[in-house]
Amino acid sequence: MSDAVESNVVHADVPDPRRWFALFVIAIAALMVVLDASIVNIALPHAALPKAMGGLGIALKNYQWAVTAYTLTFGGFLLLGGRIGDYVGRKRAFLIGLVGFAAASLLGGFAQNQGMLFGARALQGIFGALLAPASLSLISVTFTDSKERAKAFGVFGALSGVGAAIGLIAGGLLTQYLSWRWCLFVNTPMALIALFLAIPNIKESKVDGHPHYDVPGALTATVGMVGIVYGVSQASTHGWGSTSAWPYIALGAVLLAIFFVLESRIKSPLLPLRLITDRVRAGSYLSQIFVGLGLFGMFLFMTFYFQNVHQYSAIKSGLLFLPFSVGVIVSAATASQLLPKFGPRPLATIGCTMGAIGLSLLSFLKPDSSYLGHVMPAMVITSLGLGLAFVTIASTALFNVRPNDTGAASAVLQTAQQIGGSFGTAIQNTIVVSSATAFVAGSLHHSNTPAAVLALRNAAAVHGYDQAFRFGSLMLLLGAVSFFFLVNIDRHHLGQHDEATSVVV
Repeated sequence: MSDAVESNVVHADVPDPRRWFALFVIAIAALMVVLDASIVNIALPHAALPKAMGGLGIALKNYQWAVTAYTLTFGGFLLLGGRIGDYVGRKRAFLIGLVGFAAASLLGGFAQNQGMLFGARALQGIFGALLAPASLSLISVTFTDSKERAKAFGVFGALSGVGAAIGLIAGGLLTQYLSWRWCLFVNTPMALIALFLAIPNIKESKVDGHPHYDVPGALTATVGMVGIVYGVSQASTHGWGSTSAWPYIALGAVLLAIFFVLESRIKSPLLPLRLITDRVRAGSYLSQIFVGLGLFGMFLFMTFYFQNVHQYSAIKSGLLFLPFSVGVIVSAATASQLLPKFGPRPLATIGCTMGAIGLSLLSFLKPDSSYLGHVMPAMVITSLGLGLAFVTIASTALFNVRPNDTGAASAVLQTAQQIGGSFGTAIQNTIVVSSATAFVAGSLHHSNTPAAVLALRNAAAVHGYDQAFRFGSLMLLLGAVSFFFLVNIDRHHLGQHDEATSVVV
């Protein structure tokens, strides 16, 4: 692959006149992919209802697979999707991803049983894995000016942050006024609009050379992650001492070890190890994993807090996330302006630290906590910090990457987020269940009146959420530490396009 070269890319001295409209088109697709990971959270209880009530009769133990079937295939095949985009063309991969995502969403909307729904969600993840890295790569090759690229990444970073919250709002509206099935149907028109706008407005770019696709690497990575996440989820119901958890975790770890061995030996690896051995990019990827570990569970558990503890409607629960969305938008826009002036290290470090502080404040929730006095301030602090982190991490993750590695580098960044999110949600769910169970066991309340039982249930659940938020806060703090000590470049180096892959400051 050493003879592979980049072709059909807009040159730095001739900016693409349609680049901002191209960004708009890419933004539609990126928003669709990001929000789809969370839009089913609110709709899931309705989809799980008995068939006689319009649902699919999904068992409680299988709820999580409506979410993880998507996130695991999405994260597991991102690297392969990025490599495919490099060789077949990023625009072509983008278009194929849009068509496949639209079809898979339509299939899920018409699901007749839980297996069909989970399969459609997995297909969405596969086509999303083709679409997402192509989107980020197209931004990188379309915007050649460092300041313009910072603004473009600001848009992408904002979408990454608000997509999950928008998904919760949209899920509430669609579920309450139409049907849970529209949480899947809605992706089809979005994908088709992006498809027709992309054809005349996005330019093709790809790597010339003979393609090599590392299918064994994709399979071992994906199955390995599924094994670990499934094992962790088993521990939440059967305990960490159960034999139903550790065999899956061990199998997943072995498969991931095999994956790295394969990547170090084959000619054209799915994950070029030079991407993660470079100090700057390794620090960016590691920080992204920590952000995913800490953040994703917050949306899930705050949804439970709003709906189950406070008995809010689906729509109201979704709207209560709006301050988070606004905070990320404002912060990401600010970060794109500050990044060329101050460099990445202070922005990402401060951003992750603010996120950790916000989640720490959330960890003191009570069943009767005030939204305006407690919940909203904590969420705003978290969102303002993460907006800074999203933009900065996205920028440094592609710093001085080789042209023929652009797709792979983009995919690694998003894979890091999905791995962190999948593992983090599974771990935090285990924390919630075990903490709540211990709380009930140690409770001094023995009254069996309905009011007492409900109060104990809510107190136990909130105690579990608090413990999960403390775990999330720790992960974000580790993200800040990782970025500060590993990503050692300053503002002067972000606009350079030399052969160096890291610069010590």
